Amino acid sequence: MAAACLAAGSVPAQSAVSTSSSLTPLHATPYTSTTATGVQIYMCEYDSAHHLAWLFRSPQATLYDTVGRAVFQHDAGPSWQAHDGSRIVGHPIAQMASASPGSIPQLLLETTSDDKNGNSGGNSGGELSGVRYVQRLNTVGGSAPAQMCTAEHQVAYSPYFANYVFWK
Repeated sequence: MAAACLAAGSVPAQSAVSTSSSLTPLHATPYTSTTATGVQIYMCEYDSAHHLAWLFRSPQATLYDTVGRAVFQHDAGPSWQAHDGSRIVGHPIAQMASASPGSIPQLLLETTSDDKNGNSGGNSGGELSGVRYVQRLNTVGGSAPAQMCTAEHQVAYSPYFANYVFWK
């Protein structure tokens, strides 16, 4: 069990993300639940003090339905894309620490449509049409590497697992 999408460092500190609120959206109905396996990608870059540090770049995961069939791809944005081409992009509105130490946080993300036809608001008619929220729950792994990076543009892949619940 796990959940993926954003790394802890991917949520801006000055954003309106609440760390103590519930991760269950109000006035929404669960649409589908998936299990994700993938990586959180980090890149070694100089920070404002000119020190090398791991910075979160993007997730890369496959989400599976309850019978083990790959149903969505999860990538930068963060975004999720179905096999029919429908795509949503999310932004975090709440987060909570994972029960698994050293893992990326659990999240509630609000979504917008980003389908190939330029429709907005989830009206593309595809599998992800109408999805308003995505929960990332039961996260395991995915945190930035513990060892310091040593070369600019060095890339690190941190494996993670998570459960994602899509809400309409």
